Amino acid sequence: MKVGILALQGAFLEHLMMIKQCGQEVIPVKNKSELNQVKCLIIPGGESTAIGRLMNRSQLDERIIDLYNQTNIPIFGTCAGMILLAKKVEGQHQPTLGLIDITVRRNAYGRQIESFEVELEITGVTPPLFKGIFIRAPYITKTGENIQKLCSFNQNIVLAKEGNILVSSFHPELGNDLRIHQYFLKMCQ
Repeated sequence: MKVGILALQGAFLEHLMMIKQCGQEVIPVKNKSELNQVKCLIIPGGESTAIGRLMNRSQLDERIIDLYNQTNIPIFGTCAGMILLAKKVEGQHQPTLGLIDITVRRNAYGRQIESFEVELEITGVTPPLFKGIFIRAPYITKTGENIQKLCSFNQNIVLAKEGNILVSSFHPELGNDLRIHQYFLKMCQ
């Protein structure tokens, strides 16, 4: 099984290393040809507006939507990736892929200087607790009825799943705990 990491901008190298540590074949995805080779995809954190524009310019946005609709490809979005997968961004007209029935609030936990780490209890992953790293993180403000809420922090949903789409507000790729990536890889089998 080959895992793709969208490599247009953001923390794609960190995800690449995590997937390698999980023992899976992984490639950076920068074009449609590379996207067509993968069995599942990770959209990393970074600048969601920049990643969205680059996806649009390379027409990867259309191909990701087509792949999901045709093959139900598992996709994991972290931070900016979560924003790009959401159906709606609160208070913004930002284009998204619209593949998971959630509304998100960008920079919901504040600016870069307000970034933090916290121990999280996650359905299907913990115990022991998982260290969540939040950097200008969004959170989910509204969900559709088929959303599985896997983790909340301060009563805000920060990890959720719908079908083959997994999203997180925090950055599991920046720690050394493989459990979230292993959870996603199980979705890919």
